[in-house]
Amino acid sequence: MKTTELSTQTIEAAKEALQKAGALLITAGAGMGVDSGLPDFRGDEGFWRAYPVAKKLGLSFVELANPRWFDEDPALAWAFYGHRLHLYRDTVPHPGFSMLLNAAKRKEEWFVFTSNVDGQFQRAGFDEEKIVECHGSIHHLQCTQCNAGIWSAEGTEVPIDMERFRALKWPRCERCGATARPNILMFGDWGWDSSRTDAQQARFEDFLQRIILKRLDLVIVEIGAGTAVPTVRITGERIAKELNGRLVRINPREPRIDSRLGWGLPLGGLEGIEALLA
Repeated sequence: MKTTELSTQTIEAAKEALQKAGALLITAGAGMGVDSGLPDFRGDEGFWRAYPVAKKLGLSFVELANPRWFDEDPALAWAFYGHRLHLYRDTVPHPGFSMLLNAAKRKEEWFVFTSNVDGQFQRAGFDEEKIVECHGSIHHLQCTQCNAGIWSAEGTEVPIDMERFRALKWPRCERCGATARPNILMFGDWGWDSSRTDAQQARFEDFLQRIILKRLDLVIVEIGAGTAVPTVRITGERIAKELNGRLVRINPREPRIDSRLGWGLPLGGLEGIEALLA
């Protein structure tokens, strides 16, 4: 569905609420990166289109995004995560990021809450101190064996034989020499070091408290957050209810929203941002 098919009243109501708001919360799922050319892992077929070799191996995204591979087959684990690390480094954020940043800077308070691990908000110029990456970041590493803490993946190179889908070398812990892994919350993951995300979450809670103390009107703009892993959607809806805020949901497949909470725009990420901020 294109912008012209949307109710003009819906778009105008959402735009007016955003313009009047004193606080902006941007929430984003995987759909935020599609317009930058990043793969959509929705469903096995979407994942296998991005990684056809995984289909040959009979591995779904859920099966491959599991920390056990770093112990059982680190060359396979780092073929997947190493490829993603280099992909995200090479990806230029689409213009919607800049549009959102400009909108945020006009507000008294703003923050970003995302399930994406790609670091695209930081690359687009968003303040590192105003972002929650609830599932961690591929640009940070941790040890698979010892409590060495979290360190930056900057400078880390992972050469990959894509035909065999095997990493030729991968990062190791400087303390104990064991295989390192991305500081990402994976499926069935009991070893994730959440300390970096916990610190982000604490700053986020301070942001929410400032909204309450200042009695600011809050608008939440949610982009590309689906129901398969509903963390972002649930978080936005909860905050909208608790702070009496309004939620604008931009999602081409799942735009449904309780009309008492806000508005749903059945658009892709960039298209929806342009409709809201143009």
